[in-house]
Order: sequence, then C-alpha cells, then structure tokens
Amino acid sequence: MQALQFSATGSLDSLQLNDLPTPVPGAEEVLVEVRAAGLNPSDLKNVLGRFPYTTTPRIPGRDFSGVVVEGPPELQGKAVWGGTGKGFSFTRDGCHAQYVVVPANAVAPKPESLTFAQAATFGVPYITAWDALERSQVQAGTRFLIIGAGAVARAAQALAKARGANVVLGVRRAEVVQDLAAQGISAFQLPQADQLPELAQERFQQHLPEVIFDTTGYWLPAAVNAVGAFGRIAVIAAPVDGLISLPVLNLYRRGGSIIGVNSLLYSLEDCAKMLERIGAAFEGVLPIPDEFTELPLSEAVAAYNKVNEGGSEKIVLIP
Repeated sequence: MQALQFSATGSLDSLQLNDLPTPVPGAEEVLVEVRAAGLNPSDLKNVLGRFPYTTTPRIPGRDFSGVVVEGPPELQGKAVWGGTGKGFSFTRDGCHAQYVVVPANAVAPKPESLTFAQAATFGVPYITAWDALERSQVQAGTRFLIIGAGAVARAAQALAKARGANVVLGVRRAEVVQDLAAQGISAFQLPQADQLPELAQERFQQHLPEVIFDTTGYWLPAAVNAVGAFGRIAVIAAPVDGLISLPVLNLYRRGGSIIGVNSLLYSLEDCAKMLERIGAAFEGVLPIPDEFTELPLSEAVAAYNKVNEGGSEKIVLIP
C-alpha cells in the first residue's frame, strides 16, 4: 500500500510517500480501506517533534473515514469514521495511508449525510470541542463565549448551538466578524484584554458569560476577569513556553475553574463513542462542512509543507 511515513522528527525532511506492506488486523481489530483522511495541525507538529513520546518510523494522520474490508463479519463492508485518540499516529501507525488497522470498537458508523471527505474533517476538532462542552457543562441556555475562529472554535459553536446554548464568538479580525455574521453566527472583534469583561457583558444582555472557551492560548488572563460567578474556562492551547501570568485572586474570588482539554487523553474506543454521539446530531442539526480542499495522497508531502508555511485551509487527503 502507499503510505506517508517519517523516520525521524524535528523537520519535514524525512517525510515521504512509501510503498509499505498492507497491515494485517489481529483479533478484535479491523482493516479499514481509507477513503479520506484529515490533515490537522497536530499531524504537522507530530512530524516536527512536538510530541516527545512519538516513536519512529511512523505513519501520521489522526482522522479518517473509510470502509471496513477485514474484521468481524458484522462490520465488513460498513462505512465508518474514527481516529483521534491516544497513541494513534504517535505510538501506533495513523491513517495517512491506503489502509489502517484499529480496534474493532474504535470505529463508528459514518453519518449517511456526510461524504467520506466531509467525515474526515471532523475527528480532532469536533472531539476536542465535544470534550470542552461536556466538561464545562454547556447546555441549553448557557451563556457561552468562544475565543477564536479556527476549526475547534467553529466545531464548538455548532455543537453548542445544537444544545441550545447562547453562543458568541470573539475573534481578532473584523473581516472574520463579517464572515461569521453572514453565516448567522454572533461574533465581535476582540478588544484590548482589559475591555473584554465589559464587551462580553454587553453581548450577553448585561450578564457575564458562564463558560469561556479559549481556543487561542493567549486570552486566559482576560477570560478569568470576564467569566461570571462559578464560571468555567476551557483551554486547549498555550504560548510556546507553556507559561502565562494568571490573576488567581480574581479566579478564586468568583469561584471559577479552569479546564484543560486534550483529546490525547482518550482512547480510540472513547473517541469512537464521542463520534457516535456527534454523528447522531447531524440529521438536520449540525451544518455540513464544505470549506476544505481535497488532495490526493500522492501530494501529501506538499500538503504538509503548505500547512507548515502557514496555510490555514482544511486539507483532506484522498488515497
């Protein structure tokens, strides 16, 4: 089979498309013919050595959709999606290949309303967003402020809206505010950090948000000052050095809590269960994604370099 593979981390120099033996599933495993695989920022970071536990040689790729070709009889021929979880593409081979082996209970039925390419865009951003919403208790009526407009922020907005939450996005650029408004999404341009509480309160009818989800890694101190009593702040990113100055006095005075969200803490089986719940919400509720670029697997190395150079569009690799 054709598969993307890297033999060393630290740069993209060792990343190449190789001819490798098709993997053989063991007991309680399935062999999936990959029809589409998402390219996430974490895939690039993996090759660049940002995850110290990665072993090489390794096939990257965390999100896939495809068809089961070997495994339990009840799964053979089924269209499935999966990926994202702990170890996948780090200590066991990922899905930027024609075939991938995973545990049989680590795949979920692909929603019929999604194409294979559309389904491959969901794993990492939607599972991350789902975990953030679950653990910060976003539900119907929750005043929910999302900071950022990337893939995870958009996923969180869609999932929270489906739950009936009162959702507002804070973004850096005015043109993004306009683009979101054209899609019917409430958003405002982020002010200076010390102005966030006032502006957030204005957007929620003179109430502070109950939950703030910082998807950027830079607004945590401002979020502490802008969240309401007993509020929750979910975070998924941080500055490169991992350090930030935090107004802890304001945090404990308002009974607030900070929740770190990391999809790598969950197994492939855990993530498949989340995808089942996410998939159930698609029928007429969640928006169907269309903002992505499909590229053949033969152009995967160029796609990685494009992301490394700052490209922001979602890329789906098609074996």
